[in-house]
Amino acid sequence: QIQLVESGGGLVQAGGSLRLSCAASIRAFNNYDMGWFRQAPGKEREFVAAINWNGGSTDYADSVKGRFTISRDNAENTVYLQMNSLKPEDTAVYYCAAVRATSYSLTGREFDYWGQGTQVTVSS
Repeated sequence: QIQLVESGGGLVQAGGSLRLSCAASIRAFNNYDMGWFRQAPGKEREFVAAINWNGGSTDYADSVKGRFTISRDNAENTVYLQMNSLKPEDTAVYYCAAVRATSYSLTGREFDYWGQGTQVTVSS
């Protein structure tokens, strides 16, 4: 059974930084592409970033490009989201997600496994 556990959320002032972590209990973690999504109050869940199985390919939502960086450590079964220059509109619950790796583009991928989420609040 696959479990994804996010951590690292919290309250930060605008302009600040946070690093989210997602610990994955996945056999053969390097067989999975990983992603981060977020859901703000009253809004639908939206894509934030994704990374392929070996870290060689990444994809970002336009709203976070240049500010957020996704990375992974396959030895530690962990994926990270470094968030810099945070804005109040980044406030949301952030979810980690996993899907078995394929040769298809990361853009628009459907993810099969989800964590419980971690709250990020950015104050103005």
